[in-house]
Amino acid sequence: MQLNARLNWTEEMQFVARAGNGPAVVLDSNEGGSGTSPMELLLISVAGCSAIDVIMILQKKRLDVTGFQVNISGVRAEEYPRPYTDIQIEFVVSGRGIRPRAVEQAIALSETKYCGAIASLKTRVKTTYRIVES
Repeated sequence: MQLNARLNWTEEMQFVARAGNGPAVVLDSNEGGSGTSPMELLLISVAGCSAIDVIMILQKKRLDVTGFQVNISGVRAEEYPRPYTDIQIEFVVSGRGIRPRAVEQAIALSETKYCGAIASLKTRVKTTYRIVES
């Protein structure tokens, strides 16, 4: 399955991105501050991917989740290209009769089987490029 996205430069370090026909997202450098930085968006993507998995699994287990939050933080290397060297994810789950073991199983399934964002960080991804003059 191929996914496509497009980024258009607006000004300074600001870009407007759109994946497929989805909503637009504003990206910017940390200094610009008008949008999320690409590396922040990577963290958000990991959190969102795992959150969707975990909620779907907990719903399939018929657990009564009434609140759910993911807090994520990442540590980046000092040397360029400054990849993430450590990512910590905290899941805050509330509801009636929530079984910690069921939540742990859902998180483990997300991390090892379902979350494409986490799998992409653990895999060496082949990247290619071409230049088009317009």
